[in-house]
Amino acid sequence: MAKTWSPDTWRSKPIIQVPDYPDQAALEAVEAQLATFPPLVFAGEARALKRQLAAVSRGEAFLLQGGDCAESFAEHGPDNIRDFFRVFLQMAVVLTFAGGCPVVKLGRIAGQFAKPRSSDTEKQGDIELPSYRGDIVNEIEFTEAARIPDPSRMLKAYRQSAATLNLLRALAQGGYANLNHVHQWNLGFLKDGPAEKHYEEIASRISESLAFMKSCGLTPDNTPQLRSTEFFTSHEALLLGYEEAFTRVDSTSGDWYATSGHFVWIGDRTRQADHGHVEYARGIKNPIGMKCGPSLQADDMLRLIDILNPENEAGRLTLICRFGAEDSGDHLSTLIRAAEREGKNIVWSCDPMHGNTIKAANGYKTRPFDLILKEVEAFFDIHRAEGTHPGGVHLEMTGQNVTECIGGAREVTETDLSDRYHTYCDPRLNADQALELAFLIADRLKRDRAQAPDAKKTASAG
Repeated sequence: MAKTWSPDTWRSKPIIQVPDYPDQAALEAVEAQLATFPPLVFAGEARALKRQLAAVSRGEAFLLQGGDCAESFAEHGPDNIRDFFRVFLQMAVVLTFAGGCPVVKLGRIAGQFAKPRSSDTEKQGDIELPSYRGDIVNEIEFTEAARIPDPSRMLKAYRQSAATLNLLRALAQGGYANLNHVHQWNLGFLKDGPAEKHYEEIASRISESLAFMKSCGLTPDNTPQLRSTEFFTSHEALLLGYEEAFTRVDSTSGDWYATSGHFVWIGDRTRQADHGHVEYARGIKNPIGMKCGPSLQADDMLRLIDILNPENEAGRLTLICRFGAEDSGDHLSTLIRAAEREGKNIVWSCDPMHGNTIKAANGYKTRPFDLILKEVEAFFDIHRAEGTHPGGVHLEMTGQNVTECIGGAREVTETDLSDRYHTYCDPRLNADQALELAFLIADRLKRDRAQAPDAKKTASAG
């Protein structure tokens, strides 16, 4: 691989999972226009996230990454953004307090518009059309006109991302994240739900702790950490022309940063070492991720790690593992052992969503909650056995009361799927299921932390 890099060197490489724009002149004009727009995020913010991810790699923090499978133009509204942020904060508070460790908050939001597809075309009856690739590319309606890739949609994606980020920053820094408001964060449909009692117990303990801190003189007025939070954004860097337009030189360091989001990742379908997506990601200084599916071999993983993180920098690279509940054991153990043998600094994260997708009897694509939990449990078990850190989780979730994933304490059945199945692409955990999963992960973090001293004593004795 060539040592020289610039934001456009990916164009000289093979590339897959990209739309076939019929009007190249229009595409180039839009990309040139995007390159004149202000950045969405800043290099200093990306560096702050990388420092926090370095703490995750050392087992000093936990990564919570989650959000929509694919953002849509039609559902962009303040209530949807607020409700997502609210349940995300609920999850983070549960993990921080019950799990006993800091949580790095990383949303799949403000840029998660493009989607890879298993086929370039979709067939309904006798009609075959190009696949829907996300609102940034084409429309979901199954018509010939709607499925034509339109570069002007990138302009709308930028404006929606900017508006979303504006609201997220206000929510994170403007008092909405005040821990004293923790009782107000329950969404209406959680009332009398299976997670409410458990959450209220945690919330009451937090209130007691806040009351004690207040008696010691620590209040939201004089302690910013009690009234605000750091929240970062992420998306899959799939549409490289868009990413190139927002790749800018940081004036303080002279390094190139992707300014479309704080963290971008390479998908499981686009992680070929000699292809365009890896070429692009290797040159930016943001923290980056790479999805790891069952087809990834240990030698290929090590080669990609060397390309993407040649300086072995802590916090630079997150491996997001998506094997499926039935296949995670051998795959994950093999990759962990290879990385540990070579001394690689890695954040290990579990994506329990993509490997556990099934088709229900009524034709709906869904994900069983018990399989999601099973893969998360296996992720923790394997890391405990290997003596490594289970760094985080990567979830497709929403703040809405959808019925897309079956199971959970408030049982969603296959019959319920048609009630509120709103996703544009993949099934998402609803707010109740997401919060329930947070409690289960927090319990596991707490249990593993309690057992850690005994493990260390055993190791010393050996």
